[in-house]
Parts: sequence; C-alpha cells; structure tokens
Amino acid sequence: MLPAAAGASVDATGALHAYMRGRLADGDGTPSLALSSYRHAMEQDPASLEVARRSYFQALISGDMALALRSAVVLEKGERLPRDGTLLYICDALNRKDWAGARLSVDRMVAEGNFAFLAPIIRSWISLGEGRYAPPEINPDDRFASLARRYLDEHQAFQALALGDLTSAQPAIQRALALQTTDMANLRLLFAGQLAAQGAKADALTLLPKNEANFAQARIGILRNKSLSIEGRPFTAAQGFARLLTRLAADISTDSSTGSLGIRLVRIAGFTDPDGPASHIVAADLLTRSGYAAYGVEEASRVPAAGGYGALAQGELVEALASSGRRPEAIARARALASAPDAEPERFVRLGRLLAEEKDYAAAADAFRAAQARFPGDAVPWALLLFEGSALEQGARWTEARAVLERAAKLAPDEATVLNYLGYAQIERRQNMDAALQLLKRASALKPQDASITDSLGWAQYVTGDLDAAVPMLERAAAGAPADATINEHLGDALWAVGRRYEARYAWRAAAAVADGAAAERLAAKTKEGMKPEYAAR
Repeated sequence: MLPAAAGASVDATGALHAYMRGRLADGDGTPSLALSSYRHAMEQDPASLEVARRSYFQALISGDMALALRSAVVLEKGERLPRDGTLLYICDALNRKDWAGARLSVDRMVAEGNFAFLAPIIRSWISLGEGRYAPPEINPDDRFASLARRYLDEHQAFQALALGDLTSAQPAIQRALALQTTDMANLRLLFAGQLAAQGAKADALTLLPKNEANFAQARIGILRNKSLSIEGRPFTAAQGFARLLTRLAADISTDSSTGSLGIRLVRIAGFTDPDGPASHIVAADLLTRSGYAAYGVEEASRVPAAGGYGALAQGELVEALASSGRRPEAIARARALASAPDAEPERFVRLGRLLAEEKDYAAAADAFRAAQARFPGDAVPWALLLFEGSALEQGARWTEARAVLERAAKLAPDEATVLNYLGYAQIERRQNMDAALQLLKRASALKPQDASITDSLGWAQYVTGDLDAAVPMLERAAAGAPADATINEHLGDALWAVGRRYEARYAWRAAAAVADGAAAERLAAKTKEGMKPEYAAR
C-alpha cells in the first residue's frame, strides 16, 4: 500500500488504483492519461513519495506547473527532489518577483553542484529584476568557468538591451552568434526583435539573412515596424532565466541519453516565460524526438504560423505530426514549406525524407535534388547526393542511383556511410564485385565498430566466396547488433555454408524473432528445411 502521512485522511484504495492506472498509461505511451491519473493519485494520497516522484516527472513532460510544484514540495520533504527541482523553485520565485526567494534557491543550486555554473548569470538577472543591476561575474578559478562562458555573451547582450545600452549590446551579440550554438535561428530572431524594438532596425535586419525563408516573415515585420512577438520588449529577469534554460536544454539534448533532462529544463523555461516562442519551438523538437509527439504538436502549434517565429515552429510541427501518425497532414505542410520563396535546403530534405518513408521514391529524389539546387554546383554536400542516390536505388532506378552515389563517393572518399551504401548496393546486384569489395573494406577500416558496415563487408566476402573471412566478420557484426534481422540471417547463411548447421539455425531463429513479411517466411522455411538456393538472403 502507498505510504500515508500520519493523521492524514487518505483513500488508499483510490490512490492505488489511480497510481497503477498512471503506471499502465506510462507504459502504453499515453502521457495525458498518465498525468490525469497521477494528479488524482496525488489528491487521494498527497504524502506518497512514489506518487509524487512519478507525478513530478509526468507533470514536467506534460507541462503542468501546478502539479510539478505540488509534487516537488512532497519530494523535498522526503529528501527525494531531483536537482532540476531547484530550477523549478527559481522559476516560481521569479514569476512572483520574490527576489530574495530566488536568491536563496540559487544558493541552494550552487550547494547542490549540478547547475552551479549557471549561478552568475541567474544572479545577474535577479539583480536586474531588483533594480540594482550587477553584471555576471565568472570566477576564472571555477572548474566550470569555461562552461559558464559559453552562455555569458548571449546574456550580457540581452541585459545590455534590457538596459537600453546598444553600444555594449552590439559586440556581445556578435560574440554570441560566433559560437554557432544549436539554437542559432532562434537566437538571431531574439536579438533582431530586441534591436528592432529599440529603433535599431538596420542592425536587426543584418542578423536575418535576406534569402532564407525562415527569416522572411520576421524581416517583413521589422520593415513594417511590427514587433516580432513579446520578445520585442526588453527581457525581464524571468525571461532571461527562461532563455538560459532553453539554450541549455537545446545544447544537452543531442542524443537520447539526455533528452529527458532537456525536456524538463525547457518545460521549466516555458513556465517562466509562457509567451516566449523560442522555448515552445525547442520543446516541440525535444518532445517529438523523445516519443511525446502529441505534446510536440501542442507546443509547435502555440507559436503563430504567420509570426516571425512561424517558419521555425511549422518545421517542428511537421516533424511532430509525422511522428504522431498524422503523416498526410505532415507531408502537406512540408510541401507548403518547401514551396516558399527562398526555401532552405533543409525544407526539401524534410519533405524528401517523409516521401521516402511513404515509398514515394521518385518524389523523394526530386525533393533531394531540389535541395542540392540551393548550393553552387561545386559545393553540393555529399549527404544530399547520398539521400538522392538512396531514393533512386530504392525506387528501382539503379543506373541513375549508381551515378549519383559515385559522385557522392568522389566528393567524400573518407565517408564510410557513402562507401558502404555504394559498395553494398553493387554487391546486392552482383555488379563490379572486386571494386565494391574494396569500397566496403575501406568503409570498415574507417568505422570498424559499425555493425552495419561490418555486416556489409562480411556479406560481400561471403558472396565472393571468401568464407574464411566472411564468418568471423559476420559473427562480429552480430555481436554488435544482436537484434538485427538482416545481420543474423547473413550470419546463418554463412555458417550453413561452412557446415556449422546447428549454429546457422540458431542465427536464423534470432533473425526470425524480429523479421516480418517475406523475410520472416524465408527464415521460417530455411530454419525448418535447411538452406536452398531460393532461401538465400536478399
């Protein structure tokens, strides 16, 4: 039974049912049901640490500040509050303009250590809110000083703009943009909106490239003396804190291992500055990538499509719609974005990827080719050629595909992905075998730990009759990707060829466990009957 506080009136049965319903909803990927269930469980059993823990995380994923704060209070009493809970307390204090409370929470954050490097910037924003501004000072002897400095220029610029000091803001803006952060487009729009609001229209426009559709609406707005959004006003302390967390969330969420923390940080940023478009755009991206596409749709939709940030938000909306199963709508929006004047290459890549996933390979190849047209002929990125070649190859236009892939390999002779694709595609067709094998050997040398490339080389060795080399190579590939159907089938075929038939059947069974369609039928047949020519791996 869930623990209850002494003397509390608790419906333990109702709390347990709500808690278990929330757990099941968590497992089924229905966060809205999980949220309502945990909220109900908290109402029924407000002292349960386990309910509070799950409620806290679900509240942040779902964007429910009230439940997050309630849960945080319970967790703090039980000494179980996550470190980002202190950031939530800072957010709450800033929203209430409780400067003393905010300072106490920052002191606590420093003592806890995890986010201590943010303290100089947050304290500076608090001082601005108090009306006795003190610029951020970073101790050069602090072991995290270099990390704090990555955020310093940006906030010095915003603070100077908040104080109306354009002279100090300009060099800080240039230093901040020179860092090439993961959130660069948002940052350019934020700075441009601030500069335009203070009458520096020309300076604002220089931050927004002319021939890029992502900035077109913002440029029109500035030229017509319209504010880009609420971000056109001088930043408050709360908005400065929100911007700091938004940038940190974007910076740390480069892979799935930190995605959950990134979501919590950007949600706290959204609580602190609910009208700021940048946090909604970043939240939409992180939520979609972490499997919460329905929330990604909500966040992207909160940014007006016709506003200065609309193009960026619409791009994230396309990704969220596609991930949430609303693919026709996603493709329609992607087409609209790609049809805009001065559409950036990434718009065509997004459209091409979606079309390829729908097996419309001809249209996908056209989209990837349109992306290439945005570059000078001698500066086309090899990745775009690989995308086009892949679409052509999958669309049964091999002669065209090979020419495009060979061009990509010429541009990027040390890119293992290109060499692997070109080499394996030829091995599959039993064409140009010796040259293809050499391509795969080079790819494997460049990325020896890549199981897919190791498999390609092992399969090429098998197809060319070098079984002594093929079997250990394919065994290594299977060890690196034990749940890959293609790799296990290749290994099984090679093991059968050298007489290791019990092991071959074991490999085929492993492949069959994750295969589907014709591959599953083929694997079942050769596991039962043994290898026959018609059962060879494709």
